[in-house]
Amino acid sequence: MARYDPSDESWVLDQSRRPKRCPQRVKGEQEAEIIVMRRKLVSEHRFCGPQAILWELQEAEDLRSAALPSLRTVERILHRHRDDEGLSPRREANAKSRYRPRGKCYPAPASGRANLLHQSDFVGPCYLTGGTRFYSLHVVDVATRRAAVEPIEGRDDETVLEAFWRIWCRLGKPRCLQLDNEMTFFGSFRYPRATGQLIRLCLMEHIEPVFIPMREPWRNGIVEKFNDYYQDKLLGPVTIKNVRHLREASLGFEHRHNAQFRYAYLQGKTPNEAFALEHGRHACLRLPETPEVPGLPLPRAKTGRYRLIRFIRSDRKLDIFGEAFLMPKKAVYEYVTATVDVKEQLLSVKLEEELIATIDYKVQH
Repeated sequence: MARYDPSDESWVLDQSRRPKRCPQRVKGEQEAEIIVMRRKLVSEHRFCGPQAILWELQEAEDLRSAALPSLRTVERILHRHRDDEGLSPRREANAKSRYRPRGKCYPAPASGRANLLHQSDFVGPCYLTGGTRFYSLHVVDVATRRAAVEPIEGRDDETVLEAFWRIWCRLGKPRCLQLDNEMTFFGSFRYPRATGQLIRLCLMEHIEPVFIPMREPWRNGIVEKFNDYYQDKLLGPVTIKNVRHLREASLGFEHRHNAQFRYAYLQGKTPNEAFALEHGRHACLRLPETPEVPGLPLPRAKTGRYRLIRFIRSDRKLDIFGEAFLMPKKAVYEYVTATVDVKEQLLSVKLEEELIATIDYKVQH
């Protein structure tokens, strides 16, 4: 009856039974770190769930020695602060700002299984301490987000082919390799029908190159996003002094990304976990038969195909590496898929599933 107080009518009301002390509760400064990291990820339009926050905290130099909270604890902290400004992604806070397609049908390559489609891109030129210039070749498997990083000192044919070969020895060979329209990838504007060395290597290894529309880098959006992670997590915080250190750091970043980074697209799985699950369903890993890349110059392939996705404008011209072909009027302001069949020496153009043009296309030696 210690609560009895005749002068206070509320003494009979129920009181909270919540403990006054919670020894295991996360300290205030660590909770503040979690909130700050959440705001940072939201502002950068990156995956900002509890898994991503924990991964970022593990990377923070001043928190590596501290015991990090559990995933469930981070979820509770975010729930307590759910109404704070800046903690909700823009797509959740304002649904009206979401991107909506404009109605143009884009013939994206299939990517539903591991190693069905790889996206590739260069970062650079970048410079080491002392002025050494380098490029970094990145390849990402669209289905599992497994990635490979290969630093190179130049972009000549031999160096680029060796870099792709080393990547395929780690990731496996894809069915389709999606590329932008850099001359390094396709060969030469002067001789547009003389397939470049990379195209020849792909066709020899039964890989179909796919070139995205010109001036539309977002079609390679997955590898472009990976480029941002690379620059933010490796080139930004790490001081690299020589080429040997660069290769070691790049391979370490690749392994850490594939083993630890968790994607919302993968329902919180890491790329390695997604690949293990996918690999258990399908025999999808094709590795090169030898660790040595075939010697240059490569002979012209006798079979195989490569594709180009192009947007046809009012002039009705289809651009194939600088060579123009006139398209039917129905193709104006639409995306088409131009496929070069090396064996048949034929260029076929499709609008969605309709074949709208076939052109004799003699591939040069």
